[in-house]
Amino acid sequence: MRKPIIAGNWKMNGTADLTEALITELLAGLSGNEKATMVICPPFPFLEAAHRLLSGSAVALGAQEMSAHGPGAYTGEVCAEMLLTVGVRYVILGHSERRQYHAETDRIVNAKARRALEASLIPIICVGESLQERERGETEQVVGRQIDGTLSELTVDELKGIVIAYEPIWAIGTGRTATPQMAQDVHRFIRQRLASRYGEAADAVRILYGGSVKPDNAAGLLREPDIDGALVGGASLKADDFRAIIEAV
Repeated sequence: MRKPIIAGNWKMNGTADLTEALITELLAGLSGNEKATMVICPPFPFLEAAHRLLSGSAVALGAQEMSAHGPGAYTGEVCAEMLLTVGVRYVILGHSERRQYHAETDRIVNAKARRALEASLIPIICVGESLQERERGETEQVVGRQIDGTLSELTVDELKGIVIAYEPIWAIGTGRTATPQMAQDVHRFIRQRLASRYGEAADAVRILYGGSVKPDNAAGLLREPDIDGALVGGASLKADDFRAIIEAV
């Protein structure tokens, strides 16, 4: 049994006041849904406040990024040890925006994932193809390469500690969403790719879908057998919408 994860990626949005208001509103309306693991990932400056607000709730805290290095002379970086001090349990790695704007490669993402696992953080590793790659029929080639690269040298035991998020780049923030069948096809491919390397351990890995997930499409996506939750962008900044996606589980 794979317990679904609904994770909210706030990206570079919000203020201290918005963080408090949004989390307070979100918690006030939750119905005690125990069928899903709930995670929110605010920007770095608001993690400590979010940790305080979430204390004692069923919602876990995540970060949007972290360094592959430990503490040291790395100006502007944030390491796993720092995240742990403010209650972070999950960390998003390899998001397409990091790959596009910060030149992150599969090798870099792999180093960060291994560092996260060493620190007992749960990495949410993102993979996904561009519109051009999909139109050329290269989805499996691109996603397969990303899976192989980002999980390089991970053991079976380490595999059990990660989450994968399939986020087709052409569906992120565009309003375009893969149909449930389109998403399921790639999720099935990812699980088969994992099984070819890790055997039955692949059955336990949670694979999330991300890409313009909203209350009106969440149930259809989550109904597919290999879709184990959602990595939600814009809709996670609206408490009612995020709760509705959680309830869709």
